[in-house]
Amino acid sequence: MKPRTLTNETIRHFVLGRQGLWPVRRWSGPAGLDTALHEIGSVQMDPLNEVARAHHIALWGRVDAYAPADLEALMYGQRRFFDYGGVLRIRPMAHLPYWRLHMARRRDEPRWAAFRAENGPLLRDVLREVETGGPLGNRDFTGTGPVTNYRGGKDTTVALYYLWLTGELMIDHRRGFDRVYDVRHRVAPPEHNRISTVRDAERFFARSVLAHHGVMSERAWKNAVAGALLERMDLAEARRRLAGMEAEGFAAPVRVEGQRGLHYVLTDDLPTIEDIATGTVPAAWTPVGVTTDDEVVFLSPLDIVSASGRAAALFDFEYLWEVYKPAHKRRWGYYTLPILWGDRLVARIDSKLDRERNVLRIEGFWLEDDATGNDPAFIAALSRGLRRFARFLGAVEVEADTVGPSGIRRELERVVERED
Repeated sequence: MKPRTLTNETIRHFVLGRQGLWPVRRWSGPAGLDTALHEIGSVQMDPLNEVARAHHIALWGRVDAYAPADLEALMYGQRRFFDYGGVLRIRPMAHLPYWRLHMARRRDEPRWAAFRAENGPLLRDVLREVETGGPLGNRDFTGTGPVTNYRGGKDTTVALYYLWLTGELMIDHRRGFDRVYDVRHRVAPPEHNRISTVRDAERFFARSVLAHHGVMSERAWKNAVAGALLERMDLAEARRRLAGMEAEGFAAPVRVEGQRGLHYVLTDDLPTIEDIATGTVPAAWTPVGVTTDDEVVFLSPLDIVSASGRAAALFDFEYLWEVYKPAHKRRWGYYTLPILWGDRLVARIDSKLDRERNVLRIEGFWLEDDATGNDPAFIAALSRGLRRFARFLGAVEVEADTVGPSGIRRELERVVERED
């Protein structure tokens, strides 16, 4: 198939739409949350709670009437999803058999093979404790000594992490954000408590990473699939596998305006891309409520559409998550979120929730183009988006005295006072 060249706008609409961010939210309530998580594939979790945790911000932006309690019920009550990985993500429970291959291969990584060899009795004791007394968390173990060069200070903490990473344990629920573990067969529904074949896992990850990202360069696809399978893969091998997917009719090569090299999309997505290229919003993407033209969306700092360099590639927008930088080295703020207006990233907002006063404080606000700050349509959309965000957080007031443009500052401070 001769690669078709797609405009950056088409790709931007496609990637945003696949993630439920354009024209805006199309899922609603607990049932919509379940559908959203299955359609987008995974959401990255993070413990930091400056304004809200990253996964809650990501899902708030995609699901109308999103509530964290609904996510907890789906994950730890109904067992529809599980959280796993060195890069921690929420994943459909139906994907567990493929990830169990990844878990099994973790055992053979040099650092974990060495830990197992050195701590066999400890691992057996911890697993037995969870089997007989679980679910149990790190705080339920006293530990017998410190461990260096691994996560955590207690040997039992590292043992629990190892048993989770290699699939003996799963997360039963959380206390705050602390993991509480149980043995896998008591967490995973029986129909999903199995391990896939290598071939099935290869096929699954080859397609699922494309579905999640929407469009990927050859190198990005290689890195994602190799990471999921825990195997070495050079670019030549990635190209061979992608060519095989193309021959089987599962993937299609495209070129993206302004970007080098071949990219790939799922063949099943070509009709959707064709609709978008002709100016048609796919029928399945009917929005719930107003669009992002009328109400901005604040993106999670770890959002798949803007993190890891995608903000620059898709939106020509510079974004860095600076939470781990010293304050004097930050260009923007501690917990800065990109602002999506229409199909563009147009600004950044750094905010903090004062939970004692229920006040959302705007610590910083940076426009990509100063002219945007004079656009009444943007100011109105920003006001509506911030109002929705403040209500989600339970804030009764917004403090925005650090915001430069006075017109925007006044609008932001008034958002919780009025209804549209």
